[in-house]
Amino acid sequence: MWFENKVAENKAAFLQKVQLIAVKLGIDPNWLMFVMNSESGLNPAAYNPNGGASGLIQFMPATAEGLGTTTAALRRMSNVEQLDYVYKYFYPYRGKMDSLYDLYLVTFFPAALGKPDSYVLQTSTLPAKVIADANPGIDLDGNDQITVGEFKRWIDLKKKVWV
Repeated sequence: MWFENKVAENKAAFLQKVQLIAVKLGIDPNWLMFVMNSESGLNPAAYNPNGGASGLIQFMPATAEGLGTTTAALRRMSNVEQLDYVYKYFYPYRGKMDSLYDLYLVTFFPAALGKPDSYVLQTSTLPAKVIADANPGIDLDGNDQITVGEFKRWIDLKKKVWV
């Protein structure tokens, strides 16, 4: 499995649970490992002070609350325990994630799932420039907006280097 060498604790149990979650969600376990490696380096205690995202898939505080927990609680969990919340987060999207791109879009900007490559990541309360400024590495052309196609190209660039 991709990145299994980066699992620092509970390796066998963690990898087994990743495979179980993948089967339940109908996704490739490598996709899940790719997203978790990209978001947190597979560190369940990972924390981003810009916005407070935490954990394996960088749960935002409001997202954690919606899942019945907090980012602080997530950071205290083992990698295996936190996978329950990873599964709970992705569960509503099962059957709709047909690629690594889809899984990662659900993680990063779920409203973009199923949208064309020209779709700009933004909402009525979160302008495209704010999203691009917070994620300059994904704004590949530097035009202060991120499209679905650009997001996919960013994933391809990472995949080319990592896998």
